[in-house]
Formats: sequence, C-alpha cells, structure tokens
Amino acid sequence: MNASFDAVVVGSGIGGLSFALKLAEAGLRVGIVTKKTKSDSNTNWAQGGIACVTAEDDSLASHVTDTLAAGDGLCDRAVVEAIVAAGPARVRELIAWGVDFERGRDGRHDLGREGGHTRRRILHARDMTGRAIESALLLAVARLPGVTLLEHHLAVDLITDGKLGRADPGRSGDRVRGLYVLDTRAGRVLTCAAPVVVLATGGVGQVYLYTTNPEIATGDGIAMAHRAGAEIRDMEFVQFHPTALFAADGTRALVSEAVRGEGAVLRDLQGRAFMADFHPQADLAPRDVVARAIDTVMKRAGSPHVLLDATRVAGGRFAERFPTIHASCLRAGVDPSRQPIPVVPAAHYLCGGIATDLAGRTAIRGLHAVGECACTGLHGANRLASNSLLEAVVVAHDGARAAAELARAEAPADGLPGWVDGSAADPDERVVLSHNWDELRRAMWDYVGIIRTDKRLARAASRIRTLAEEVREHYWNFRVEPRLLELRNLVLVAELIVTCAQQRRESRGLHHTPDHPAKLPQALHSSVRRSP
Repeated sequence: MNASFDAVVVGSGIGGLSFALKLAEAGLRVGIVTKKTKSDSNTNWAQGGIACVTAEDDSLASHVTDTLAAGDGLCDRAVVEAIVAAGPARVRELIAWGVDFERGRDGRHDLGREGGHTRRRILHARDMTGRAIESALLLAVARLPGVTLLEHHLAVDLITDGKLGRADPGRSGDRVRGLYVLDTRAGRVLTCAAPVVVLATGGVGQVYLYTTNPEIATGDGIAMAHRAGAEIRDMEFVQFHPTALFAADGTRALVSEAVRGEGAVLRDLQGRAFMADFHPQADLAPRDVVARAIDTVMKRAGSPHVLLDATRVAGGRFAERFPTIHASCLRAGVDPSRQPIPVVPAAHYLCGGIATDLAGRTAIRGLHAVGECACTGLHGANRLASNSLLEAVVVAHDGARAAAELARAEAPADGLPGWVDGSAADPDERVVLSHNWDELRRAMWDYVGIIRTDKRLARAASRIRTLAEEVREHYWNFRVEPRLLELRNLVLVAELIVTCAQQRRESRGLHHTPDHPAKLPQALHSSVRRSP
C-alpha cells in the first residue's frame, strides 16, 4: 500500500505539531505519523513549562547568559541568541492558538523559576504545561484541511536516493524521498512518498532502566537518521532529572524542577539539606550538578533515595500548584504537604541528536529534525530547564518556511519500492527479544549512567555489540513488529551514546568521568556519521 504527501511529519509532540500546522497553513498536504495515539508524546509529559523572557525585570541577555552557563562551553552562541530572541513571538503565537498559561491576580503571567535560571521566566499551565500546549496544537491542526493523521503507525526507515541506488556522486549530500511506515494494527508496511520528511520523534529515555519518559521514547528518529547517513552529535549528554518519585512499584514519575523553584529543599535521609555543599545556588543549581550531588549522597550513605521537602511550597497549597505531581505522590502513599517526597535521578532528556541548523535542516536534503531528537547547538553539554519547548516552536517556525519552499519545488517521487517482509517469529524468539530489551536497559543504567568510567563504557560497548548482532542475525528475517523495531532502534541509540562518550576524554556538562576529570581547553563536539 502506498501514500503520497507534500510532507510527512513523524511525531505528534510540540515540535512535530507546530511544524505540521505551519506546513498545512502554507497549503501543503501533510501526513502526521504517530506510533500510538495523537496525544502520546514527550511533550504531553512536560510538567515544568516554557522558558521565555516576558517580565520587565528580565532580559534576553540574561536568558542567553543562563543558557550558555548551563551548556558548559558547548552551546552555539549564535543559535542561543536567535532562539531566545524569537521566543516572545512564538509564545504569543501559542497563546493565539489557545494555550492558556497561568496568570496572577494582576493579569500578568505567573512566572516560575527553575534550576540554572537567574530570573523568573517560566510560563506554565500548572504542572501540565506540555499537555496544555499539545491539546491546543491538536485542536488547531484539526481545523485545517490537508492534514492526514496516521495514529498507530510506526516509522520504520527513511527512503533516500542513496538507498535507491540512484544518488548523484557529484552532488554533496543525499536526498530523502519518503519513508516506510508500519500500520501496527493491520500489520502491514506502507510506502509513503514525500519530498520533505520531518523527524519529531522525541527522546531516548527507554534505553535506560529508570526514566521519566513515556514508553514511546525509543529513539526511533535518531536511529533512522543515522541509518540514512545523517550526522549524529553529542549523544553522550543525557540529562538525568534529579528528582523522580521513588515508588515501591518501580515507577519513576517526574517531580518537576519547578517544585524546587518554589522553595522545596533536598535533604538526606537524616533530614540534612545538602545542596549548599555542592553549588552556590544550592537547590537551584543546574540539573547536572543536582543529579550528581544526589547520586553522591546516595552512594555515600548506601541509601536508595533522598528526600525532597516540599511541605512549605506554595504556602501549603501544593495540591493546587502541582496537581499532577500531588496525585502521583498520593498513589505512592506520600502526602507532599505533610511529608518529604522520596526522589532519585532518572534518565530524562537528550541534549544531543541529529545535527541540524536553526531551520531543522540535516545534511540530507529534504530531511528535517525538530525537538528532542535534534541537536541545534542550543543546549550544549547540558540543557537549561524549560528551554526545550522553546527550541521546538522556534525551529518549527523557521523550518516550516524552508520545508514548504522545497516541497512546492519538488513533487513526491513515483515508483518507490515496497517493503519486503519476512516470516513470523516463533514464540521462543519473542522471549529472547524481551530478555534482550531488559539486558540493554540494565547495561546502560549500570555502565553509562550519571558517572561513567572507561572500563564501564568498554563493557557497555561489548554487550551492545552482541545485542546488535542478535538483532541483525536472528530477528531481522522475521516479520516487522513494533517491539522488534523499537529494540533495533534502542540498540543503535545505545551504541551511539557509548561511541560519543568514548570520544569525549574530559568531564563536561552531563558527561562526568573520574578517568578524565578536567575539561579540555577547547570544547569540541562528538560526532558519528556513516555512509548511507
């Protein structure tokens, strides 16, 4: 079965929906591919908010300075300045689309403050900001003609000139022609032709044993882009959120950094506040500092978690300010207004990804990436809290203009080959697949976590090579199935993280190793690219 669009957007988070909305407004036929339902995305889980300069006592220069400081020398200053400067216009656009950011009694936006920010500049919709933005964007998209939403469809692989064997060796780069998409309910693979493909597939959190990310965060876009020959950059910079709820059932629900922004204090199990020992900003230090501090305190004491004391937050109105977090805590048997919340770090956000410019363009013509799967240079070695939603809407705005121009100039390709399916897997092999999934996530947690060593990275690399061989040799002749595709992508993403980590012979930002504790004089990007 085949389909044809002017552009295909893979993912239905803030980046993908913003991109699709603007392409549709330009009159293009747009397909949105999402592997679960339209509201399943990392955006929907974003609690904190969107960072933007709106207050009179704030400034663009201050926001830029805070972002550069968090990025630990690896941010692209021009990109930071451009995204921060474009922020107010894009936030006004979100409001026009129906996003209702909270306001105080004076009618002004009720701004929050999070770690690494020196001013209150976080716009939020209680602790459900991502969900509020996504809901508004879905309604806006639904009102436009020319948009086809493919729910329960999982992107399999990109189709490029190189894969078709007709790339022009005299021209730099490759050209995207479309992609293969699995209809997970019907069990068949569609061939979607489009001169523009936008990857907005979110992060890679499921590569780790403990993560705040939803189940869909399996690095699909990054893996697809790498297989097609795009540059993948700075994958070692995985941000571990310092405060995920520690629950007996193993779940790791996010406890937003905004809780500390409202005055919550981290304490050890003896009740001692410890963050002042690690950073001048104490509980409002950048996330990488806080995560390492918690990890250190836990290891020194042999404790399974630390405590986040939020009993005085919001004047005792915790449930009103943070209803989602309050509900998660109550389900775990904790009343945050009366007792401290047990918390641990968990894999949260990827600062690296598919290398792009400010318009989301990759090295492959017609292929764009936006959101967490992309690496524009904004975050550097460590993301400043709540900058990610800002980056997504700014890049989507600039990228849609460039993509629309390209889509108007080139029609979808004819005669793309269909996907060649294999045979069904037998039940015994399905059990092994499940074991491999668990083994990968455990190895990444144990060896490529908050603190890495050369020996741990080497062990991880060895195990990942074995898993990759099993995927290639034992599974890939079987019929394409969602869990297999996700395992295939996760194994590749794990390999990319380890490869980039081994390239970085220093400690910088989110990458910390006692084998190379000092920073190098010059901040360099790690990079992986293979021939398509």
